[in-house]
Order: sequence, then C-alpha cells, then structure tokens
Amino acid sequence: MSSSNPLRDAADRRLPRIAGPSGLVIFGVTGDLSRKKLMPAVYDLANRGLLPPGFSLIGFARREWQDEDFAQEVHDSVKEHARTPFREEVWQQLIQGMRFVQGTFDDDNAFEQLKKTIEELDKAQGTGGNFAFYLSVPPKFFPSVVQQLKKHGLADQKEGSWRRAVIEKPFGHNLQSAQDLNKVVHEVFPPHEVFRIDHYLGKETVQNILALRFANTLFEPIWNRSYVDHVQITMAEDIGIGGRAGYYDGIGAARDVIQNHLLQLLALTAMEEPASFDADALVAEKTKVLGAVKLPKDLGKETVRAQYAAGWQGGEKAVGYLQEDGIDPKSKTDTYAAVKLEIDNRRWAGVPFYLRTGKRLGRRVTEIAVVFQRAPHSPFDHTATEELGQNAIVIRVQPDEGITMRFGSKVPGTSMEIRDVSMDFAYGESFTESSPEAYERLILDVLLGDSNLFPRLEEVETSWRILDPIEEYWDAHGKPAQYEAGTWGPVEADEMLARDGRSWRRP
Repeated sequence: MSSSNPLRDAADRRLPRIAGPSGLVIFGVTGDLSRKKLMPAVYDLANRGLLPPGFSLIGFARREWQDEDFAQEVHDSVKEHARTPFREEVWQQLIQGMRFVQGTFDDDNAFEQLKKTIEELDKAQGTGGNFAFYLSVPPKFFPSVVQQLKKHGLADQKEGSWRRAVIEKPFGHNLQSAQDLNKVVHEVFPPHEVFRIDHYLGKETVQNILALRFANTLFEPIWNRSYVDHVQITMAEDIGIGGRAGYYDGIGAARDVIQNHLLQLLALTAMEEPASFDADALVAEKTKVLGAVKLPKDLGKETVRAQYAAGWQGGEKAVGYLQEDGIDPKSKTDTYAAVKLEIDNRRWAGVPFYLRTGKRLGRRVTEIAVVFQRAPHSPFDHTATEELGQNAIVIRVQPDEGITMRFGSKVPGTSMEIRDVSMDFAYGESFTESSPEAYERLILDVLLGDSNLFPRLEEVETSWRILDPIEEYWDAHGKPAQYEAGTWGPVEADEMLARDGRSWRRP
C-alpha cells in the first residue's frame, strides 16, 4: 500500500533496504558459482550492513567437511572474489551463523540433519524460521532437491515465517520440460516464493534501461518504428567452454543465453511503460511484448547456428569446439547463435531485432544498440556526409558499463564535412560508488521477498515458445556452420544482415 506522505516516501527511498531475520541454504556450495559469486555476494551484503546480525549461511554438498572447513572455504572465496574490502569484525559476525551439512540429494539422513541445523540456528541466531534454499546445482537435480525439501518438511510455510526456492537457469530444456519443472516446484513452493535467477536482470546497467526510457523525455518519443531502423542485442564471450563440457554440450548458445538473457534484454528494450515498477506490472508488460514476438518466415536464412573452429585468441592458439575435452566429435551443439525477430505491435511493426551470442568471439561484451533511421532529407552534398553513419544509442551492459550516443558533427575547417562522433556516459566516472554485483542485489531481493528482477513462469514459457521452433528447425537441418576462434562469428551471420542492407556492429 502506498503512503499518503510524499515527504516520508522520499526519505524512505534514500534508506538502504535491510533484510529481516533470515538464512540462506546453498545446495552445490562447492561449485564455481557458489565460490566465485554467491559466497562473496553474501559477504559484501554483510559488509554493507544489509544483512541482519543473526544471518545464517548453510552449505550442503558431498564433501567430508566440518563447519570449520566450510568457514575456511567461504573465507578463501571472500578474500579472492569479494567486491568490498575484507573486515575482520564483519567476518567474525558472519561466521557465527555458518554451518555445513554433508550429503547427497537422495540422502534422507542428510536432509534430516539439515532440518535439525535450521532449527538450531533459529534458536541461536534468531532467524525466525525464514530460509531461502538456493539450488546452485545442475538442472537435472532440481526435482530431487525440491521433493526432498517437501518430504522432510523443510518447505513448510509456518505462521509468520517464509521458505523460498531460488532456481538457477536454465529453466528447462524446452517448453515442455520447463512446464514439467514448474509443476514440480509449484507443488512444493507457492509461485510467489519461487525466485528464478537471471543474473543479467540484477545488473545496474540492465535496470538502467528502464531509467533511460521512462525517466527522461529525451528518448521515449523516438523509441518506435517511426525513427528506429533496427536493434542489435549482442552478448559475446572471448572464452571457450573451459571445463564445462558436461553442462554445455547438448544445451548450446541459444538455450544458454538467447532464451533467457537476450530475450529479457529485448523485452526491457521494447516493452511499453508499466503502470508502476512493482513485479506484477513489470511482468505484465514484458510478457505482453514477448507474446508479440514474431519468428522469421525463413528460418534457414534468418537464423544462424555455428561452432567455433581452431584459431587464435589473445595471442594464443585455441582449439575448435569439437576438439575440446569431453565433446563428442559429432556434436551439433551451437557455440554461436544469431536470430532475426520482429515484434508484431504498433510501436515496433517492421523493425527487426537482431540477437546474437557466441563463445570465442573477438572480445567480451554485452550491449544493446538502438540504431536510428537516416534523416529523410539532407541539404548537404553527398561528399560532405559520405563518412556519416546512422545515429545510435548503445547501452553497454558489460564490461565498460555505460551509454554511448553516436551522431554526426561538423569536422573543424573551412569545408562542410560531417563525421560520426560519440557522447559517452560511464558509470565509473559519473558515480563515486561502484555498482554492486548482480548477485548482491538478487540475493538481497530474495531475502526481502522482492520479485521485481526475477522472471516469472509466464515469461519463461513465452521465451521457450519463441526458441523451440528455431531449435527444432536446426535439429532437422544439417550441421552448424563454422567460424574461426577470435573472429566475430560465421560468414552466414554477416550474410543474414547483408540481405537486409545492414551489418553487425563491431564493438
């Protein structure tokens, strides 16, 4: 319910949001995600004073660890990966609520021990029975863990307390598997207590899309088909699959990135202004625009999948995908995917949205480029504007977070010559405080019960409805194209845009 006192509201918004009595259980706590992101994020939240004094952290894994071993693992992860400086007094407070439970996901005794540990922490730390269960495990284990939580009463919502499930992507392998997974999870946890993590939505630069569009009168009047020529959304990585063959092979770039990250970025870029910024209003607009996405008529010409071949990256020789350890030499899994989509509504009719993602590309970058139409009439001689490109607004999500505007300006001199120039906003130069890591914001939101930045069931299913026909077409039509490691993708992707008279940006 909104307050009737605007002055009090303004003051409240300046205060940090601090989690109430609560704890976090991490399944798969020995994995890379937990070590590099989750545990450092918990420490950073504590260091910023955003966790309650009695906050508790429980690790669950197969390792034969004692509580002290787990605390040492968290300590080492924090020292190596935390964003904020290490402070002994913060660490000593945090360590009081740390516990470890050894076991496998089919081990009833381990889950009984987890229940006992939670009950003990409730008394010792004052967590109030409020616990979030973070499933940092491969998707195939989601149903097992959730069913065990139900079987041992760990998911029971007691009066005045809450229990929540946090699920990492991918949310299924296709629409049917996503629906099956959601059915299993919702049999145990009510929908409003299920938090699906898409860490891109926790990034400051992604949230700034909403601020850019709806807090300014400068951009929204031209954010439509009358002025926009096309939109390019890119997520490029300069690394290969590393040691993730078991996870990646059979999933691929489109399922791993387009279905969640890139379609979420498309939704935020293209959606209508929400009635408010609460979760229900945001989800309504994102779901509406995703439901209006139209697949290309010719999936052969307007979608591309490819695999990286051997090449040079950063001065070092890189092997091809099919030569990576653990990869089937006959694998058809895509390490690069590009698709052309349109949005069938009044604002965007006829404006193509080009989405691409890949591994072993030229550099690591994620950006949204809104490219505008050329001026309908030019009073300048052709020779004066031959070096002038199209105006563009580029939202840089990572790594150089900020926004660039590209437009034409006269070159100093006696002749009339116009060239592209850029006006740049960088987070690091405009704000003294560094942006929190995405997982800091998202873990805090879970503990607060704020679901604004988490995809809902309807968004996930709508995204699969977009991607499934593309994946089915690829499965039925031959092998992926090839591109050399260290380049910007296959020639087929360049040809896809060239047929429309356009070209990919080279970030």
